[in-house]
Amino acid sequence: MRLAFLVHRWAGIVACLFFAMWFASGLVMLYVPYPALSPAQGWAGATPIDWSRVDIAPRGEGGARRIMLEMRDDTPVWRIEGAEGETRIQSAEAGSAPAAVDAAYARRVAARFGRAAVRGVAPIGHDQWTVAGGFDRHRPLWKVALADAAGTELYVSSLTGQVVQRTTWDQRFWNWLGSVPHWIYPTVLRRDGGLWRQVVMWVSGPCIAVALTGMWIGILRLRAGRRRYRGGRVSPYRGWMLWHHVSGLLGGVMLTTWIVSGWLSVDPGHAFAGSAAPPEAMRAYAGQAGEPVALDRLARLARGTRTVEWSGDAGLRRIAIDRASSHPRWLEQAGLVAARPVVPARAAMLVPGGRLVTSERLDRPDFYWTSTARLPVVRMRFDDPAATWLYVDPMSGAVIQRQDRVRRAYRWVYTLLHCWDWPWLTARRPAWDLWMWVWSIAGMILSVSGVVVGWRRLRRPARMGG
Repeated sequence: MRLAFLVHRWAGIVACLFFAMWFASGLVMLYVPYPALSPAQGWAGATPIDWSRVDIAPRGEGGARRIMLEMRDDTPVWRIEGAEGETRIQSAEAGSAPAAVDAAYARRVAARFGRAAVRGVAPIGHDQWTVAGGFDRHRPLWKVALADAAGTELYVSSLTGQVVQRTTWDQRFWNWLGSVPHWIYPTVLRRDGGLWRQVVMWVSGPCIAVALTGMWIGILRLRAGRRRYRGGRVSPYRGWMLWHHVSGLLGGVMLTTWIVSGWLSVDPGHAFAGSAAPPEAMRAYAGQAGEPVALDRLARLARGTRTVEWSGDAGLRRIAIDRASSHPRWLEQAGLVAARPVVPARAAMLVPGGRLVTSERLDRPDFYWTSTARLPVVRMRFDDPAATWLYVDPMSGAVIQRQDRVRRAYRWVYTLLHCWDWPWLTARRPAWDLWMWVWSIAGMILSVSGVVVGWRRLRRPARMGG
């Protein structure tokens, strides 16, 4: 018992500072998420394909997983993705070469994308808004500041020549109060993924101990029966200690679930990594994109489009016209006729030892598929030991996500308990906001009262010594 009191008292002084920061920054994140540029937004400022200049087929494309035709500055190019994910750029116009992604190129692309004058251009490796690993293949990046009222900054990929990130002054300001402190996400730390995971685990771990010992002590110090404290009170405390005790009893469970699920966000020990398909099966399933043919006819069908993509997932040879748009058009490569949605039977090769039990089309989010950006999808359930589910794009045949029993458990213990993205609740947004605010305010009272009590405790010996 004495050990529990000591841990809660002294470790709680620091832990409550973190709790207060997490609750306050979490409220900011409800309304200002971390900056991200969706594929549709990234293509919004792109130049439509100039089909009159497309007169060269891609070279050496035999093993390509995907081939895309797009404009690079004012030149049509082929972007070719190999079997191992490597990307190369080839000109689609005879006698021309893809434009070099230099400062002048970045300036032109950013000015066209942002529809504003450019204030400055600089090459960067990492910064606060491009520190995630998803930007690695685009580095170095060109950071372009626009002279607009929003203080927009754009990031142009040195690989593709496209805008891959966008931030505004408001986003940057609020994220320094929201996502950056909440995720312990400063660039100097986050650029080393292993170190960042260790810091999150070792900061969250002691905070879990503080939360658990606090709940235990709070319950032990509660007298709700006949044998109450003097004056009929159920708590022995007054002032800030009373606020700390009562808010801990009311919000302690939510506080504990939030801090435990936050600790699980980095998946300690990779306990929730789940199963994966054999690499050979993945390569075989991805197939080959096929050869871009009948370009003259395709030019008539895809007039005004920004991208045309050839793919071969699940053995389906298909063409996507403006795939990043909200309503892409899908064609069969053979005959250039409209493609139909399918349930790809070849997906079974990705689940060795499993038999397809059911497949269903999802046209709206549910508990395990919460993304509205990737709908519709086909969910395929298998009876293998891991109880694997595959989520497949019914038009391209591409596997979007793989879930097994372990990953679905992670959905409960991390995503649900930390974000409360229960579809029924998030569909009723005022109710979800109220739920998050009530418990966050309770957590703030608990945390701030703990900081005040701890500060007074630290100062007490100094006053006595004086």
